[in-house]
Amino acid sequence: MDRPVKLLSVGALTLDTILRVDTLPTRQGKFIAADGVQIASGMASSAACAARRLGADVSLWASAGDDPVGDQLVAGIEAEGVDCSFVRRVTGARSALSAILVDTHGERIIVPFYDKLAQAAPEALPSQDLTAFDAVLVDVRWPGAAALAMTAARAIGRPAILDADTAPRDVLERLFPLASHIVASEPAAFILCREEQGPQEACEALAGRTDAFVAVTGGSAGSWWFDRSVASVRHVAAPRIKAVDTLAAGDVFHGAFAVGLAEAMPIEQALRFASAAAALKCLRFGGRLGAPDRAETLAMMAAHWPA
Repeated sequence: MDRPVKLLSVGALTLDTILRVDTLPTRQGKFIAADGVQIASGMASSAACAARRLGADVSLWASAGDDPVGDQLVAGIEAEGVDCSFVRRVTGARSALSAILVDTHGERIIVPFYDKLAQAAPEALPSQDLTAFDAVLVDVRWPGAAALAMTAARAIGRPAILDADTAPRDVLERLFPLASHIVASEPAAFILCREEQGPQEACEALAGRTDAFVAVTGGSAGSWWFDRSVASVRHVAAPRIKAVDTLAAGDVFHGAFAVGLAEAMPIEQALRFASAAAALKCLRFGGRLGAPDRAETLAMMAAHWPA
């Protein structure tokens, strides 16, 4: 392809306050943070920024209030080079907020707030013609928009990629059959399977429910995907690193996977590309701010999966 791939990312846009602490609190009290940042983020927005750093042209379709926080959010994502002309601003609504604590092992506690008015389902796509996009990536935080976008993408033969993360079962069940590619976190896979299984078993179970591509991510344990050519689950190991901050690693993974898929990488290569990008992100504090560029990601791939 002689041009950058174009992606549409659909879903969450939040103002994240990220504080680094020695250990995650287990009791009430006051705790002094060692570091902190406040950034525009959210699943789809972080994935969009990651994809942009990896060389894609990206548009974000999200919803925010008509408040000063919304202005800050749009400015923050636009600063990454992501097109925010599709971002909906809802009169009288409050933009989404998220408070996040990250400990010295990279683990975190996330407490988000979404105003129901801002998250109301859209009546239509922001553009009736999605043929300019090579792939569409959606998260589970704005289900009405995700459903519209995936349906439209599949109607024109574009990949409709679902970032299936923890969400109410009815949301996951609604979006699951609309996707051409499903990349689920372990918790989301367990919700869909209606029981807790290992990621390999969950991947196989989900693949039996759809003709779509299915993968299940397991953080440092890597990812599992169902290879229909041999009717079995295959594993992609994650690069071994010492994590500093795992926040937004999944979003970076999904953004990178969407780039790889849009560039027509073989599936296993796209998953390695995504795994390398996510691992690099985990080496840096600050959520999506740690997303790597393309050169770093390709170098990580070469180091961990030599040709």
